[in-house]
Amino acid sequence: MLLIAFVAALASLLTLYSGFGLGTILTPVFGLFFPLHVAVALTGIVHLLNNLFKLALLGKNASRTMVLQFGIPSVLGGIVGATLLSSLSTKSSWFEWRCCDHVFAVTPLKLIIAILMIFFALMEILPSLKSLNFAKRYLTAGGLLSGFFGGLSGHQGALRSAFLINSGLSKEQYIATGVTIACMVDFIRLPVYFSRFSANNLLEQWPLLLIATLSAFAGAWVGNKYVKKITLNSVQKITAAMIIIIAILLGSGIV
Repeated sequence: MLLIAFVAALASLLTLYSGFGLGTILTPVFGLFFPLHVAVALTGIVHLLNNLFKLALLGKNASRTMVLQFGIPSVLGGIVGATLLSSLSTKSSWFEWRCCDHVFAVTPLKLIIAILMIFFALMEILPSLKSLNFAKRYLTAGGLLSGFFGGLSGHQGALRSAFLINSGLSKEQYIATGVTIACMVDFIRLPVYFSRFSANNLLEQWPLLLIATLSAFAGAWVGNKYVKKITLNSVQKITAAMIIIIAILLGSGIV
């Protein structure tokens, strides 16, 4: 529980500035204790509650135009992605490998999520990807893609950031708009998870969820106090490096 509390607080603080990271970092930690599809669902609960807390802190700065233009397609994409997750969760492992008497299984879901984690992390550190400039006419398509990956694996923030970062929003508007859209996707993907994963008794994990949520609140509260002193670039690089390391562990079956 201490590990989950620490990771939730740190990831929440980082994602407040970068626009992504909480779900990406917290999901593999939950994955140490639960099947990966259940870990995605549990992280989704913490993600929603944490974003609602951020919404209370920053929501007044959100751009209504961007919320509608990007958020509604994100919701539709989220439904498709969450449905696909439920299908992949039933697939058996593709292959296994041994090391020091330990057997590590690589499943389709683990490998797909690991690849997504690395791709979106590289978007934040490779100049060729980081400099991508999506025109406003692509916001609808961007919303669909962001929501789809949000429903599939929880990776909605990085792609959303790639579209919103060049939309002319101030730092405060950018953060608040991202939080608002994230809440919209969470509200639509969680019911899909619960309808598909009910047999796993997700709500029985409420003590763990409570600790993770309160820790995430603390991270967001601390981050909000220093929002004017932090540069997005430095935090994005730190978050991306953490995500790549976790993705390698996940994709290889170690996590």
